[in-house]
Amino acid sequence: MRFAPLSALLALALLAPAHAQQAPPVPAPEVAPPGSTADDPDAAPQSADADDPDAAEDAASQVPLAQIRRFVTVYNAVRAAYVDPVDDDRLMHAAVKGLLLDLDPHSTYFDKDDARAFDEETSGAYDGIGVEVQPQADGSIKVIAPIDGTPAARAGIKAGDTIVAVDGKPLQPGDDGQGPLRGKPGTRVVLTLLREGAAKPFDVTVMRETIRVASVRGRLLEPGYGYLRIAAFQADTAADFETVLADLQRQAGGATPGRGLRGLVLDLRSNPGGLLVSAVQIADDLLERGGIVSTRGRIPISDTQFSATPGDRLHGAPLVVLVDAGSASAAEVLAGALADNGRARIVGSRTFGKGSVQTLLPLNNGDSVKLTTARYYTPSGKSIQARGIEPDVVLRPAGDAANGGKPDVTEATLPGHLRGDGEAEAGSHAGDVLDGDAPIAAALAELKRMVGK
Repeated sequence: MRFAPLSALLALALLAPAHAQQAPPVPAPEVAPPGSTADDPDAAPQSADADDPDAAEDAASQVPLAQIRRFVTVYNAVRAAYVDPVDDDRLMHAAVKGLLLDLDPHSTYFDKDDARAFDEETSGAYDGIGVEVQPQADGSIKVIAPIDGTPAARAGIKAGDTIVAVDGKPLQPGDDGQGPLRGKPGTRVVLTLLREGAAKPFDVTVMRETIRVASVRGRLLEPGYGYLRIAAFQADTAADFETVLADLQRQAGGATPGRGLRGLVLDLRSNPGGLLVSAVQIADDLLERGGIVSTRGRIPISDTQFSATPGDRLHGAPLVVLVDAGSASAAEVLAGALADNGRARIVGSRTFGKGSVQTLLPLNNGDSVKLTTARYYTPSGKSIQARGIEPDVVLRPAGDAANGGKPDVTEATLPGHLRGDGEAEAGSHAGDVLDGDAPIAAALAELKRMVGK
């Protein structure tokens, strides 16, 4: 596989919500803006020499002084006139979060504890309820997907639910979404939920625990036909995928060509994404050749390209990928790579449509900034940002499904989302969450049809 430079690989990850890897630490911002002193924030910057290109470039990179003046004026007004005294740390913290709030739904500021918790998720172990979420502008928390086998899933929390209060306290704008849900194992948290089709909000009590997510599991659906579920893309997901797939091959009669699995259903439903490198490695496990994914941004480190190397662990056996509106980010990378290379049929509903890359920028005070730095493109050169992947075989949820058979939240429905190429062509249909075993049966039927060709 042709990998991008290691520095770029470690800096990039695709999330739904979700995860980003770390870039080298950057200094926390100084109090005084460029061209001013700490004692005089209104001091004029030094003018650049018009005959000196380097000086002109330095001047162009300075923060506009007029905007700094505006910020300082509002900051001082709040400190002086707000009805209750406001702590400087709290006020600056809110200001920094606000700086990122209107960029897009995935750029955010992490406190030290939240940054640590965020990093723990990619390792597959953290203390909480086990749910992938997306903070909303009004402070509520949209559930992207509960993680299989966690307290959230056992409590009946569904993709598309909106958490409006935690332990009876309404959520406020600026909440990061994960903080209120974290806590010591064994402690209870009461979530107030809004659900499509429910007449009013209702409470769900969840017991926190240490979440150790087994991101890959599999079984034989019928002799020769395997089923492999990937719940999220973590640091060890690719290795687990190879282990589970090898076990399925053995159960089916052997791993040599002509024996073993006749076909595989790869279930990516409600997979919120995770580490890009894990999705790339799994795509390489299933491809003999061809592109996997590329990313493009404004800075050189954001431009990467990944390609497959020979070695298909399924030996060319037919493959069906099962997706829905909760399949996001790295899950879409994998589905897009397999579809564009003609390696798999996509079955389900339109995917989430998160085609952006986040870079985690640690600050030297322990906090971090998660910043959208690039878009990703499938091997055919298509961006699926705010558009998603349209399945080859479209499935609809049953009328009595948990979401009432209604379209679910996707990237295109998030306020302030990045506009995507061809977004308007996708129409207003937002995709569906497909629960239960019926979609698996439909995917198996498609797989058998492919084997029978």
